[in-house]
Amino acid sequence: MLLAVTVVAVAAGVGVGRAAWQPQAGLTPAGGGGAGVAGATDVSAAVDPTLVVINTTLGYQGARAAGTGIVLSSSGEILTNNHVINGATAVTATDVGNGRTYTATVTGYDRTTDLAVLQLQNASGLATAKLGDSSKVAVGDQVTAIGNAGGTGSVTAAGGTVTALDRSISANDDGSGTTELLTGMIQVDADVQPGDSGGSLVDSGGAVIGIDTAGSEPTRAGQQQAAPQGFAIPIDTALPVARQIVAGQAGAGVHLGATAFLGVEVATASATDTGTGTGTDSGAPVAGVVSGSPAAQAGLTGGDRITAVDGTPVGDPAALSTILAGHGVGDRLTVQWTDADGAAHSATVTAVSGPAG
Repeated sequence: MLLAVTVVAVAAGVGVGRAAWQPQAGLTPAGGGGAGVAGATDVSAAVDPTLVVINTTLGYQGARAAGTGIVLSSSGEILTNNHVINGATAVTATDVGNGRTYTATVTGYDRTTDLAVLQLQNASGLATAKLGDSSKVAVGDQVTAIGNAGGTGSVTAAGGTVTALDRSISANDDGSGTTELLTGMIQVDADVQPGDSGGSLVDSGGAVIGIDTAGSEPTRAGQQQAAPQGFAIPIDTALPVARQIVAGQAGAGVHLGATAFLGVEVATASATDTGTGTGTDSGAPVAGVVSGSPAAQAGLTGGDRITAVDGTPVGDPAALSTILAGHGVGDRLTVQWTDADGAAHSATVTAVSGPAG
């Protein structure tokens, strides 16, 4: 599925951070470098070579974005957030340890946990991350969040402490109007910024205890500066998902390989949409279709509303996304929709390879 706008996920007072920008704006990314505290720089020196800087092309959205990834294997298996690569039509990663840039393919992802694994092509001999034990993390522990803050292309460190454990945040996708609940998060007062997503949250010994995922939204004009808040997925939560993906085991939310693509641009649901799966306001509203795509060939146009795929009702854009995540490239799908006049239509299409995540 294709979102009509660049995805910027936010969470009840926090933003899920990948730096994104339009090509015509030059290459000036949003945000800036993380501000470290005493000790953060020393820890970062050992951790930096085990990270990659991720750059994505969002071809159908006319934008580019950046994030971070953690090197799991010397042959180039990379752990990152799913939202870092969501919507990407091309992905590259620059290994901080050796300075080389690699083409990356998406091995698999899990939207529910916001995790993805990439494979760097023709990589070998990479420095790998030292993995810790997040079950031993306690409030007050010193930590350092390290990542590609602001999408600058280099990693920076932000020091802080653990302020809470087992936190839940509600991440809203402004592009699709969907909401994702992330649970069990480590909360810190380190300044996690856009572009840090997928980076390492490490303990005082440089061991990865979490995956940087979300941080404070910028303070608006006239508002008092709030203390930074950052959120990380515990490494003990992330590793089983990563291992399942690497082992090639789909299911339980894990999608392997390329994403099935219809070629529809899904509009953000309006305030009048019920999203209940019944009534005229249910379904995934179509803002437009990609020329030559399966959706275009089937006759879908802007103003239509997809109501079912293979007999499964589509209550809202999130439901359509979930259905497509359960299918692979080449699958035959029967799509039902209503047009702007309320007339019902149905067509069988073959899914093609689409944007990641």
